[in-house]
Amino acid sequence: MWRWLTDRDSIARRLDWPLLGAALALSLLGATVVYSATRARTDLTGDDPYFFLMRHLLNIGIGCGLAALVVWLGHSRLRDLVPVLYAGTLLLCLLVLSPLGSNVNGSQSWIQLGGGFAFQPSELVKVSVILAMATLLASGVEGDNNSVPDTPAVLRALGLVAVPAVLILATPDVGTTLVLAAIALGVLMSSGAARRWIIGLVTAGLLLAVAVWLLGVLDQYQINRFAAFANPALDPAGVGYNTNQARIAIGSGGLFGQGLFHGSQTLGQFVPEQHTDFIFTVVGEELGFVGGAAVIGLFGVIMWRGCVIAMKSPDVYGTIVAGGIVTWIAFQSFENMGMALGIMPVTGVPLPFLSYGGSSTFAIWIAVGLLLAIQVRRKTKLN
Repeated sequence: MWRWLTDRDSIARRLDWPLLGAALALSLLGATVVYSATRARTDLTGDDPYFFLMRHLLNIGIGCGLAALVVWLGHSRLRDLVPVLYAGTLLLCLLVLSPLGSNVNGSQSWIQLGGGFAFQPSELVKVSVILAMATLLASGVEGDNNSVPDTPAVLRALGLVAVPAVLILATPDVGTTLVLAAIALGVLMSSGAARRWIIGLVTAGLLLAVAVWLLGVLDQYQINRFAAFANPALDPAGVGYNTNQARIAIGSGGLFGQGLFHGSQTLGQFVPEQHTDFIFTVVGEELGFVGGAAVIGLFGVIMWRGCVIAMKSPDVYGTIVAGGIVTWIAFQSFENMGMALGIMPVTGVPLPFLSYGGSSTFAIWIAVGLLLAIQVRRKTKLN
């Protein structure tokens, strides 16, 4: 064990420990606040207050195992599997739209596995899209430090993200679609694509959002969510209830919070979906501004280390993958915490590392594994 930790060539010595430590800290805090949000929910847990806690810890364990597997394989070796991974996630998205798909909270995004377990393929799509776009864009510029992706490569890369985005929007899952759009933007920026593509992608996204609204793609409950965001006073006991209760919970935490497991809003079960979409309200209420700032600080560490890994990657492919992952985590965490604070519309995306859910936990830890794998290979080349 000691040799594994001290050997100059060991994987343990080459890991990015600040990144790994921040990810583990967020995950363990997530398990704690998931327990706080669910221990009194007999309607969900029956007579077992530890039901969600044990499942969440199991999910974290599996996620860490997947991350370790990715580090062992290496991001370069995974590159050979990208076509299979991408095609597999597309197939799963198609299965979601078939009779095998299951509708939860108005979105048919799940595949029931039996025994109370369900799988959400759109979470793994985030990983496969980053890998697929990075593979395509990197293949055209590797070996030429002054080269940037050409027009055909950028168009093909955008096609790789457009296909699953359309399938996911059909479920309809607007939140994940927005995350995929952010990922595409981050990947293009990391690849060094011309500025016109960045501006064009942002413009196209805005036009698509208008078209989705005008063509009636969204369900009525989704339209109501955006209306409540634009006007918080609109129907506070109905469509605006979630956001209002979330803001009350966070506001009641004050500077240091009401104390872990003592949040009045949490104990009173006033905030819907508190262990998933609105998990940040538990942090704000029970740990206060200080706890919320600590969570944001830990995300900041992950963003910082991810950017460092991207800039110092030994290959273009690693730079693009790391840039896509950083963009994904940054946008999704901002969107989730923003909707709890009332500064972003409610879209139903989980808070990375903290929200309860196996699919999201597995995907985010695979992403951590990819960042660590890129770092390990960089250290190997330097040595």
